[in-house]
Amino acid sequence: MAENDCRDLVYEKKNYIATITLNRPEKLNAFSVSMLNGWVEALKDAQSDDHVRVIVITGAGRAFCAGGDVGAMKKGEGFFSEQDFPPLGTNNTYHKKKSLWELIHRVPLTLENIDKPVICAVNGDAIGAGCDMALMCDLRVAAESARFSEGYVKLGLVPGDGGAFLLPRLIGLPRALELLWTGDLISAPEALQMGLVNRVAPGEKLLEETYRLAEKIAQGPPLAIRMIKRAVYQGLKSDFKTSLDLISSHMAIITETEDHREGVNALLEKRKPVFKGL
Repeated sequence: MAENDCRDLVYEKKNYIATITLNRPEKLNAFSVSMLNGWVEALKDAQSDDHVRVIVITGAGRAFCAGGDVGAMKKGEGFFSEQDFPPLGTNNTYHKKKSLWELIHRVPLTLENIDKPVICAVNGDAIGAGCDMALMCDLRVAAESARFSEGYVKLGLVPGDGGAFLLPRLIGLPRALELLWTGDLISAPEALQMGLVNRVAPGEKLLEETYRLAEKIAQGPPLAIRMIKRAVYQGLKSDFKTSLDLISSHMAIITETEDHREGVNALLEKRKPVFKGL
């Protein structure tokens, strides 16, 4: 995917870091078909590019992402057009499910296959599906002014894009159910306290703090970092014995790499290692 080839999304690569910026600030970065297509293509490109070691996702303007365009949903316009997603009241259950699965759900399903670190820089409100999209990332750095809400229930909806799966795993079942049932807005400091985000930064320093973290990770041994991510996520779905079996295979592979030898030599020589990756 070429950089900057989608008007609703900006994709850039620099210094081992790929940045995906949701770019519909006038709509609080609510989804469009163009944005979703670009998002999936950018993720696939970042995964396949060996020069990319870390992926950063953020939003333009004052919001991270408002999720679906509710106004367009009601009118049956824009992203929620008759062709892309039936308006409210359309009696076509299968088409609604198919549209959700084949449009929005491509993003989380693609993210699930990304074994590189993904950091979300939450620059503003992350609401509904926008909140879900932030939860899909590995780490979250939030601006002090950012707010989070699983607001589906206020529209008479269920969490449609991963929130019901991801939120309990991040903050525990009771807290997750409370947020899902009430749709309450929580502030960035509250999100930090409950473990929903990793760091909070002043708004003007959000990207600086995010890239500082991204660059620190990018300077590490990229193959080992990717294997660590695989081991952690696969370990959440398997028993302890299976996890140890998997990690023994990872260890056998990683000890044959130049980065491992560089790490050992740097430790013995009391210097900072320089990891070259694949």
